[in-house]
Amino acid sequence: MWVQMQDVPTQGQGEKPIAELRGITKQFGAVVAVSDLNLSIRRGEFLSFLGPSGCGKTTALRMLAGFDAPTWGEVLLDDEKVNDLPPHRRPVNMVFQHYALFPHLNVADNIAYGLRQQRPKLAAAVIAVQVEKALETVRLPGFGARRIWEMSGGQQQRVALARALINQPKLLLLDEPMAALDRKLRRDIQIELQTLQRSLGITFILVTHDQEEALSMSDRICIMRAGRIVQVGSPSELYDRPMNRYVADFVGKTNFFDGTLETASGDTGTVAAADGRRFSGHIAGAMAVGQPVSVSLRPEQISLGRRSDQHDVALPVSVINRIFLGEHTEYLVRNDALGSFLVQVSRQVEADEAGFAPGEQGFACWRTASALLLSND
Repeated sequence: MWVQMQDVPTQGQGEKPIAELRGITKQFGAVVAVSDLNLSIRRGEFLSFLGPSGCGKTTALRMLAGFDAPTWGEVLLDDEKVNDLPPHRRPVNMVFQHYALFPHLNVADNIAYGLRQQRPKLAAAVIAVQVEKALETVRLPGFGARRIWEMSGGQQQRVALARALINQPKLLLLDEPMAALDRKLRRDIQIELQTLQRSLGITFILVTHDQEEALSMSDRICIMRAGRIVQVGSPSELYDRPMNRYVADFVGKTNFFDGTLETASGDTGTVAAADGRRFSGHIAGAMAVGQPVSVSLRPEQISLGRRSDQHDVALPVSVINRIFLGEHTEYLVRNDALGSFLVQVSRQVEADEAGFAPGEQGFACWRTASALLLSND
């Protein structure tokens, strides 16, 4: 029966993971799509695979689902090796980017499709009750008789979710299911997905190349590059403490100033830029004196003002462009030595400073503690 669980906690420290990838490698001929992937997936968490096209995230998802078999390594679900288990025998369901709904079936029949494949067969009345409960869960009560082509994109996405959830899978896999939606609808569906995941307690695994989507929805994010995992952590960990330039560049907006690591003491260091200017900051990861590094500064960590005596660092800049974005204003500014970079100013701060127009001069300022020194790997 369809059971709705409330307030299911995510996995504790001593609890076994619901799924594991152990040394997974997948080759398609001479192409290595995924290389030596190791990952434990916590019970009840919302995990996202984030990376550019071709990084291996969808291949990893398909190996969890059973659509692709690993060339080497093991896929485990609840401590059971499932490499040779076909998709229909795994406690896993998948929502595809284009939903893969059956156009010749109405909404109720699409949702009921998986239940009708079960053996022994379920009674029609039992299926009808479960379908209606599934529709209520995704906020589509009474839509069972609708044809798929009569539904909006957001409604079709919810039908696909209901069809995937009705069999109560242990893992729900989402392959960029919001890519075709407009921005406002995408945000609404993101909130619905988060609420649904928390209420049902099912482990959700999302594949996306949208940084904002991953940051706003996930308990943990797995950053991938060229078939490998680069870093796994919570959204705040990846945003505030990326391990290298690739992660910092892929998670949110940031500015980079290139240079050479000149000194290192504990977790702080000094970088010498090409023009001889020196910047201090927090060292992220292992690096050696003399190696090329990047100073990373998020746009919101830089202030734009008319005075230079209020912060550790103050660079004279000219304002190139100004974009009003509601809750903040984004400035593109330029320093003669370091080039162009972004500054985000909150609406309240800008009201106090009276704002800047393109062509005006000012100072881009920040605290030393805000700067991260990153390797260029």
